[in-house]
Amino acid sequence: MAEKTLETLFHDTLKDIYYAERKILKALPKMAKGAQSPDLKAAFEKHRDETEGQIERLQQVFEILGKRAQGKTCPAIDGIIEEGEEILDEYKGSRALDAGLVSSAQAVEHYEITRYGTLKRWAEELGLKDAATLLGETLAEESKTDEALTKLAVGAANQKAKAA
Repeated sequence: MAEKTLETLFHDTLKDIYYAERKILKALPKMAKGAQSPDLKAAFEKHRDETEGQIERLQQVFEILGKRAQGKTCPAIDGIIEEGEEILDEYKGSRALDAGLVSSAQAVEHYEITRYGTLKRWAEELGLKDAATLLGETLAEESKTDEALTKLAVGAANQKAKAA
């Protein structure tokens, strides 16, 4: 068996986030459709467009490695998305739905932020400057999305959810 190295780990983690991004791309329209607030709906639609670009950047990173772009099942993102679907079902029509959707979306964002932060750092350590740049662009987008979701939560969704 070949020795496992940082490069092997980088490639495996890249496959993991590629799978995750593709799953997220499928989940975002459902979240947008379920959102009650027009602002939250718009945020999900905007992030769907960004996710398409993030997938393209990941494909470029695979090219830099000379590898085929392919995903590897990620139980973590599957679980996070499943929780979001449960919130959609269990809180449909309630005042708390949007707050729940924001919390689910932020769980996704936090997962992505950790993955992209790690991948960027590893790319730098492996001397993959172009890959690090691409991963850094996505990391910045994910962080901005998380901040926007926090504003939506604090600005309206949480208040609406706690109203009697």
